[in-house]
Amino acid sequence: MKNRITETLNELLHIDSPTGFTSDVIEHIESMFGGTGLYLHKTNKGGLLVSFTEKPELILTAHIDTLGAMVKELKCDGTLEITQLGSYPLNSFEGEYVTVRNSSGKLYRGTFLLNNPSDHVNKRVRSENREFATMSVRLDEKSRSSKDLKSLGIAVGDFIFYDKRFELTKSGFVKSRFLDDKACAAVMIELIRDLKGRKPVPNAGFFFSNYEEVGHGGCSGIPGSAKELLVLDMAVVGDGCTGREEAVSICVKDSSGPYDFHVTSKLRQIASKKKIDYETDIYPHYGSDGSAALSAGYDVRVGLIGPGVSASHGVERTHIKGIQATYDLARAYIENSK
Repeated sequence: MKNRITETLNELLHIDSPTGFTSDVIEHIESMFGGTGLYLHKTNKGGLLVSFTEKPELILTAHIDTLGAMVKELKCDGTLEITQLGSYPLNSFEGEYVTVRNSSGKLYRGTFLLNNPSDHVNKRVRSENREFATMSVRLDEKSRSSKDLKSLGIAVGDFIFYDKRFELTKSGFVKSRFLDDKACAAVMIELIRDLKGRKPVPNAGFFFSNYEEVGHGGCSGIPGSAKELLVLDMAVVGDGCTGREEAVSICVKDSSGPYDFHVTSKLRQIASKKKIDYETDIYPHYGSDGSAALSAGYDVRVGLIGPGVSASHGVERTHIKGIQATYDLARAYIENSK
């Protein structure tokens, strides 16, 4: 099971899907389950519901959109100013290799760098503030002017994909950008595969949302039959939080408020009974698709679980034990739902 989840995760990570450009990964997931007898519904906004029943009462959700960027300006020196998709610290992405996709689908490689980045030229290279005005993408093309960029077919609004750098270590750590939230999307895919064909049929559906990173992924697409929404998303690891990379966290409150007491209590009881390694936690600077669903007016009880992720929205890392614990708790919750 562990190997299969990480293989699925690696597969998902290699399909670029910054928020706003998610059709490729949604079509990939849709192709996995088409013709299997499951209920599939693609929303008008591009999310995907895969369900065991026509009117599921329990919905599990994870988001497949990631952080990314778009071209904001073609600069006179032939570099590109960016605007970010989602929120992330620029210093963490400095020096990262990128791919720029123009509107016709042509791909160009480049690097996200400080302007005038040579240490032998710029005396302020260490102290310069890392912000949009002081950073740009250096293309691996002969581009020395905005005219050169236009000749390549590059324009404002083109998407920029950051490299992922996926690695599974011998000690079981999983390192990659965008484990938030493709680790949980991989968990959901494996849950569907493993529960498909079981009797009785689980009264559950799985919603792959595609706009979580900009706050409205869970605002639509959840079927009206839903009574409970179990959100699978990365757990916080850091000072003042209890989350661990080797465990699953049950979030009882984030910046939007508390999660449903009855759902979180049930999750804790199941985890204790099944001897699943878990922590309960509060996330100070965090919102989820569950928060978005409640803000949109859905009358559902919401819970939130996920594997501990170090350096979230940066050079992320988790552990296969945390991913497995998330799978185990989600599956047990499905099997204990009426």
